[in-house]
Amino acid sequence: MIKNNFSKYIDVLQGEITSALEKVDELGKFKKDVWSREKGGGGLTMVIENGKVFEKGGVNVSKVHGKLPKSMAEMFKTKDSDFYACGISMFYILKIQWLPLFMPI
Repeated sequence: MIKNNFSKYIDVLQGEITSALEKVDELGKFKKDVWSREKGGGGLTMVIENGKVFEKGGVNVSKVHGKLPKSMAEMFKTKDSDFYACGISMFYILKIQWLPLFMPI
């Protein structure tokens, strides 16, 4: 249940972040690239380029699963070597390099 809830949460969060950044930029639009991992899982990469504010930026979600390599299973001292990992990452390159992306409160 936690896995499904977090998975849905980061999907919604990715959409909220990209929508907000498109409003800030006014010109650039995010392009989507769905990818899959051969050994299980995949993700959604969203990239904005050549906008008014952002030279380039990305908001990426990854969700991967599978069997741990034998060496890792031994290191963790586990026989149940199934794993699931998901997360969200972001990067931005601004057109105006001296413009702060985050303002202190």
